[in-house]
Amino acid sequence: MHILVAEDDQVLADALLRALKQAGYTVDHLVSGSEVDTALSTQTFDLLILDLGLPKLSGLEILRRLRARNSSANAHLPVLILTAADSVEQRVQGLDLGADDYMAKPFALQELEARVRALTRRGLGTSGQSIQHGPLRFDPAGRVAYLDEQLIELSAREVGVLEALLQRVGRLVSKEQLVQQLCSWGEEVSHNAIEVYVHRLRKKIEVGPVRIATVRGLGYCLEKIPD
Repeated sequence: MHILVAEDDQVLADALLRALKQAGYTVDHLVSGSEVDTALSTQTFDLLILDLGLPKLSGLEILRRLRARNSSANAHLPVLILTAADSVEQRVQGLDLGADDYMAKPFALQELEARVRALTRRGLGTSGQSIQHGPLRFDPAGRVAYLDEQLIELSAREVGVLEALLQRVGRLVSKEQLVQQLCSWGEEVSHNAIEVYVHRLRKKIEVGPVRIATVRGLGYCLEKIPD
């Protein structure tokens, strides 16, 4: 699950990034409104947390442009806007422009995390529904996986790899796609690291019909389970 945080208050941004990463999300952080607009037109995200008071390009204009790009991968991206406590007019404008939810500063991080979980469930088109693959079950909202209903201990990046494979069962997932799934802006994940995460994941989930196939030189594929 890939979240873009657009916030120019560094103290608040640091707290948001720390909380979201601890919850298992892949998080990018940008400060400039123009950079956010560029990222939304070139990258794919699962949720945008958008401060309306960004420099260079306002959050409202970013939101207006985002919703106008109907054909883009982010056209229906869930958006949580952050506003000042007394900015009722801004909140109304943001919701009218297509924001899905808002939070007025200051707010409790626990409440923000709950709203993030709700919005990411909505973005996945589920109401907390799990993804089932044979004996393997993945809960996208809770970021946890079960094998024969026994909780599997997975690192945040192993969860990211598993999620990418489950979203494309029976299809190739390239190493580059996995790198993009796991990377945050300014952080790097090498192809060798991807091989390590896949190796660890295999040890934990390959039971019965669950198999991750290697497509030599290209990437990986979570094999379909016959009906």
